[in-house]
Amino acid sequence: MDKILVFVPMYNCENQIVRVLKQITPEVQKRIHTVLVVDNGSKDNGREAAREGLKVITGCETRLIRNRQNVSLGGSHKVAFNYTLSNNFDYCIVLHGDDQADIADLIPYLDSGQYRSYDCFLGARFHHKSKLLGYSRFKTLGNHVLNFLISLVMLKWVKDMGSGINMYKSSYLKSKHYLKYPNDLTFNVFMLFHAYYLGATLHYFPITWREFDQVSNAKAFKQAKRILRLVVSYMAQKKWLFSDRETPEAQMKYDFDELFFQPVS
Repeated sequence: MDKILVFVPMYNCENQIVRVLKQITPEVQKRIHTVLVVDNGSKDNGREAAREGLKVITGCETRLIRNRQNVSLGGSHKVAFNYTLSNNFDYCIVLHGDDQADIADLIPYLDSGQYRSYDCFLGARFHHKSKLLGYSRFKTLGNHVLNFLISLVMLKWVKDMGSGINMYKSSYLKSKHYLKYPNDLTFNVFMLFHAYYLGATLHYFPITWREFDQVSNAKAFKQAKRILRLVVSYMAQKKWLFSDRETPEAQMKYDFDELFFQPVS
């Protein structure tokens, strides 16, 4: 059985984190090793809610940690990826703490072992078999247009620029290429572009995506502009973009404090 980490990034999602942790049912617990909740300095009662939610999970190891500084969503990914490598996990599942994605969508692939064939096994909101609940037509259309433009550049069919559920093979993360990427919401886009640049094995799977009481940190037009600028950079200087250059983000310390640990009962 593969040693699998479920990483749950969290920031000011006190109500949603409870529902996310309820997704870690006994059926899910049998297929994973550890649930790691990474709090990025929440200002609500999310940490206490997460602690109580983790106490109920007894079929796998659970941990709650807090970043020592706010490093945004990308930085929390770096903390979890570093944790994946330093603790000899085989895979890292990313499940956002805002309860938009559902880990149950991954279970059939965990059972079949299909994920083992890929470096990046990515949930896609805009897969033709996916279900979008409460997601506006405007956002759906905008994402389809953006995905189509990116597909033309990559010469590969891009079905999502970054959803709230993904799975990465630790051997793919071993070089720690992710450390030099920005910590903001473009982090997943850099990860995706780098995968295409390297020729990594990649697969999109359909998911159920809901948007009801979640508060998105992404401003649609601002995020689209950032992505389009990144596309231009990719076309003009992709070798430089993914070279072994040092960036301010790569020099940062992604330290954390452990707030809760519960072994398998």
